[in-house]
Amino acid sequence: MPSARETELLEAAYRYALSHGLADVSLRPLAAAIGSSTRVLLYLFGSKDGLVRALLARAREDELALLADLGTGPGVVARLWEWLSAPAHRPLLTLWLEAYARSLVEPEGPWAGFARATVEDWLEVLRAAQPADVRDTADGLALRTRELALLRGALLDLLATGDGDRVTAALRVAGGSSAQCDEVH
Repeated sequence: MPSARETELLEAAYRYALSHGLADVSLRPLAAAIGSSTRVLLYLFGSKDGLVRALLARAREDELALLADLGTGPGVVARLWEWLSAPAHRPLLTLWLEAYARSLVEPEGPWAGFARATVEDWLEVLRAAQPADVRDTADGLALRTRELALLRGALLDLLATGDGDRVTAALRVAGGSSAQCDEVH
């Protein structure tokens, strides 16, 4: 169980990462920004990689909390998109995208497994939202995968352009071929 100081510093470092990203994080500026020292961070997290792993786990906690709050059944894709497209969530989503990409190009580093784990998390939420007679079939998996691909592509576009109206309209049009996307508004 982490100490109160470790939790406090992790939360401060997480806020820092949401604003500055993790790609070029350096312990000295991070420590100064959060009122600590590199020595304390290394003591608490073992290494820079250990701190990055802790920050990714913290970001994943936010992601899993979102997914748990979505519920199941009709409209889950619309609820996902509503949350994803909210401007207040852009820092978390930018951090998520950075971690996702790094996990693909540095599969052995502190980012290891992040992308795969998030895909599995999201597919499970979409699975739970499907009708029982579809969810455990090959077609059910294919539909979930398509919905996830649409959401992730829309998210990339939204983060790149900030054009929520256009991207939401595109999801609405794509929804014509997906029952769960039909509710995107």
